[in-house]
Amino acid sequence: MNIEKAIADGNLPEVVSAIRETVKIMSRTPVNIAVTGDSGNGMSSFINALRNIGHEGEDSAPVGVVKTTHTCASYLSPHFPNVVLWDLPGTGCATDSLENYLMEMQFSRYDFFIIIASEQFSVSHVMLAKTIEDMRKKFYIVWTKLDMVLSTSALTEGQLRQSIIENILENLQKKQVCEPPIFLVSSLEPLLHDFPKLRDMLRTDLIKIRCHDLLQKLSHTCEMVINDKVTSLQKKITTQSFQDACGISDADDLAVCLNAYQSFFGVDDESLWQVAQRMGRIFTDYMNIMKPRDVQVLSKRDWKMTCMTCAVMKAFLSLLSYIPWLGDYIICYFRGMKHRLLLAIVAEDTKTILRKVLEDSIIPQ
Repeated sequence: MNIEKAIADGNLPEVVSAIRETVKIMSRTPVNIAVTGDSGNGMSSFINALRNIGHEGEDSAPVGVVKTTHTCASYLSPHFPNVVLWDLPGTGCATDSLENYLMEMQFSRYDFFIIIASEQFSVSHVMLAKTIEDMRKKFYIVWTKLDMVLSTSALTEGQLRQSIIENILENLQKKQVCEPPIFLVSSLEPLLHDFPKLRDMLRTDLIKIRCHDLLQKLSHTCEMVINDKVTSLQKKITTQSFQDACGISDADDLAVCLNAYQSFFGVDDESLWQVAQRMGRIFTDYMNIMKPRDVQVLSKRDWKMTCMTCAVMKAFLSLLSYIPWLGDYIICYFRGMKHRLLLAIVAEDTKTILRKVLEDSIIPQ
């Protein structure tokens, strides 16, 4: 309701504050991440490395050369607040088939998945990926034990990485699974290889998971409020009272009208400076995605504006001014068309700015 009111009032800086506060609240929503894969792939070791704790830690996930995880176990980490990491038994560990495994592990309860592989990317890995994609949920593929492979391979690290990734993608393509984020790590070296990149991407994706539905709803709400505002304004756009309220001193001066409508919607220079400041961005981040703010430049780039402001149209309207009553009516009609076109341009700019604000709100600062 605060966001709707702020948009209706043309107070975009207040919209930004409300959106950021909403995202801040949503960022505390718990997220359940399932770590799964074939037995012996090092899921527990990966969880310990992701949490930055050693295997000997009091709250570490048990690891060993034999299967150590037989039931689902949950772990928390201060590095990922309000996230529950679920260490699932490996495929084939507790059940006879992958179908039974998916049912017993209750995959639908998890918000996000990390598929662990090492030594080979098996059919089970591919089917896990296919199942998760069909559930419309996000997942990563993490190849662990990279240090072991590097120590025994004659290939360079770059060649080995390329070979592993190509093999994973080739197997996924057989089942038409879209390319997911792939990370090559060593659980014994949590600061090396792709581990830092994995952590950074996970933090960003956690915000997206928590806020995806909300931001879609907010985006729809923003567009709906702007459309309602445009519909309402179109009915009174040529009235003197409305022009006075907007500060339009000359209804035929399109530059004055454009500036007035930008202020009315909250996309004038001063408001955009405040938006950029509250978002921790620079002013040009928002200016560059808007249509030209100069009427002459805008007239050249928008064919409707070109038609409305061309010399032929001006000459035609000038001649009409000599026709009593009819001339005034047609001139007023065309003036209203130009104003409605400016209004539509500014409204679209406002939607563009708000879409970027929503996108930027889920990017960690």
